[in-house]
Amino acid sequence: MTEFFQHLVSGLSVGTIYALIALGYTMVYGVLKLINFAHGDIYMVGAFSGMYLSNAIGLSEEHPSFLKTVAVFVGAMVLCAGLGMLIERLAYRPLRHRPRLTALITAIGVSFLLEYGFQLPPLIGTGNARFPPGPTPAFFPPPFKYVGWDLAGVTVSNYDVISLLVAFGFMLGLQWVVYRTKFGTAMRAVSFDSQVAGLMGINVNRVIAGTFALGSALAAVAALLIASSRPSINPLMGLMPGIKAFVAAVVGGIGSVPGAMVGGLVLGLAEEYVAGYAVSEYRDAIAFAVLILVLLVRPAGLLGKTRMEKV
Repeated sequence: MTEFFQHLVSGLSVGTIYALIALGYTMVYGVLKLINFAHGDIYMVGAFSGMYLSNAIGLSEEHPSFLKTVAVFVGAMVLCAGLGMLIERLAYRPLRHRPRLTALITAIGVSFLLEYGFQLPPLIGTGNARFPPGPTPAFFPPPFKYVGWDLAGVTVSNYDVISLLVAFGFMLGLQWVVYRTKFGTAMRAVSFDSQVAGLMGINVNRVIAGTFALGSALAAVAALLIASSRPSINPLMGLMPGIKAFVAAVVGGIGSVPGAMVGGLVLGLAEEYVAGYAVSEYRDAIAFAVLILVLLVRPAGLLGKTRMEKV
């Protein structure tokens, strides 16, 4: 039983990270019907942004500071939000009325650009301050010391608790933005019919850019949470989490904010229990097994709704 609860803690910790990244996929798809495959690489940029900011202001495990930690999170979120808006403006907006396959291929191209652009030889700086960071893994300075508690044989760390609280806080905040604010109402209107929303006076371009900014900021939060407890980061670190988060969004029902949260948690728990009780090599494969199983039973996802489309 102790082992069961230990895997539960680990699965929830990983699942919330998948859920935060999946929210970016589901928000963009809900508004544009576009799978932004560059989203996992924005997650990677968030980790490196946090590393650069931490080194710049002197935040580390030896010199912890709550205000500096908040500054790093806010700074990385702002940088990733700006990057998300820039990608939408330069890569996706010109293709908005083109076939969806064109935008999908462009998204894959943007993903490769970020991945391999960050692996170029450094142009400026040295050590962890070099940019681009290059292919060698870099060290992310943990914002505070690791503290573990033994609860009836179950080890829970301060990183697990903080990750869960921060992730759920941001997810609840997003729910409030989508369903309780003027911007959220505009977002849902654009998702339903962008042309009619534009005729009603909604600035569609601004809403779509804001959606990219929100999703990218949440990806930065996920990156900082995972990098704080696993401090080795590299330009390809967003590849597998990005794919798994996409799977989580589809499992939960892509286009549904609660579905992204549920899908992330389901995927994190399934991955952890399979690795713990079966074979650890199946940790990555289980995500796709869950995807196939859910799509066979509920093609729209766990919380998704089937919509009729005219052809």
